[in-house]
Amino acid sequence: MPEVQLLRPDHASALLAFEWENRAYFAASVPDRGDDYFARFDERHRALLAEQQAGNCYFHVLVGAAGEVLGRVNLVDVADGGAELGYRIAEQAAGRGLAASAVREVCGLAVSRYGLTVLRAATDLDNAASRAVLARAGFIVTGETVASGRPGLTYARSLEDFSSLEDFSAPGVDADRSCSSWRRDANSGKKP
Repeated sequence: MPEVQLLRPDHASALLAFEWENRAYFAASVPDRGDDYFARFDERHRALLAEQQAGNCYFHVLVGAAGEVLGRVNLVDVADGGAELGYRIAEQAAGRGLAASAVREVCGLAVSRYGLTVLRAATDLDNAASRAVLARAGFIVTGETVASGRPGLTYARSLEDFSSLEDFSAPGVDADRSCSSWRRDANSGKKP
């Protein structure tokens, strides 16, 4: 079973492979990151790792048995007990329930490890798979939005009752590691 892990320096090559191999797949539903993202990936990865020391966000990768990155699930812009959730799953891993499982696990971490009480998310109207993942994880629609010129929906998920409704243990996540942070990608305005 894939394991949710906080981003570490040794994830760099697998994360780059994940982004590169799935570039066209992701671009079908979210704006492409652009060539600069890939050309400066190592620099960007180091900057993200340095930024995570501030504890403003929690940046996770979903790692398969062979060490490959199968997905990303991030909690960004942490403030006042809340954060924004963003995620993406590799094309080869899509349709197996991994996104919903990883999102639920990160919701559990948001409560048990990070002390959060609410998560927010957004997705395009035409991204039915993403909308289904959010619904399965207990997010409710809170409004409409436009992101990168596409109509979308905003969501929220209260975590105050999460512990009584879900098993949020996360044995694969090292609680002693510092959290990671993520800023919006300058090229797309989207989060991974």
